[in-house]
Amino acid sequence: MSGTEDKKNKTAQDAEVSVNAPTEIGKPKEGTDKDIRWYVIHTYSGYENKVKETLTRKVHSMGMDDTILQIMLPMHNEEEVKDGEKRVVARKVFPGYLLIQMEVNDHSWYVVRNTPGVTGFVGTTTKPIPLSDEEAERIIAGDNKKVSVTTEAKVGDKIRITQGPFAEHSAVVLEVSDDKKLVIADISTFGNTTKIELEAGFFELLR
Repeated sequence: MSGTEDKKNKTAQDAEVSVNAPTEIGKPKEGTDKDIRWYVIHTYSGYENKVKETLTRKVHSMGMDDTILQIMLPMHNEEEVKDGEKRVVARKVFPGYLLIQMEVNDHSWYVVRNTPGVTGFVGTTTKPIPLSDEEAERIIAGDNKKVSVTTEAKVGDKIRITQGPFAEHSAVVLEVSDDKKLVIADISTFGNTTKIELEAGFFELLR
């Protein structure tokens, strides 16, 4: 490859990195008939915001604004008391997961799936499963809802998830946080076993 081609490729890469698109990326073009749905993607723990930023830049720079519309990290505000003072802190509703509003086709699937930090879609290996409109609305409407809930769950207990992308699935509690506000559970979906972090209030004990 010539030095000129190397410079062109580097310039293109630099231009892509410098793009800073908003989270609400776009909307379908007039006259198009796109099947836009909400899906859930799984990321490495702690990489949710990084994946969101990287994917947003990719979508904008690749001209996919009308195919991938929004990328969302669901958050809610929680009241807690520390050192005698009450404060509100923002916490992730589903750590390790992002919501994405998009049309799934071969190209968009490839772009999302091959973004660094993304481990896959919620669904089968080759077919992402969309959220129902009601479930998506419930998660989004729950944004910024103030909660302060603890759980009585213990290691080994069976639970049923009541909210979020895994609603109605059962799981087994593996760990419980010291403040009893979080559990790590073992959930089986589509033949795969996965560890998932859940906040109290998003599941119920199975007796």
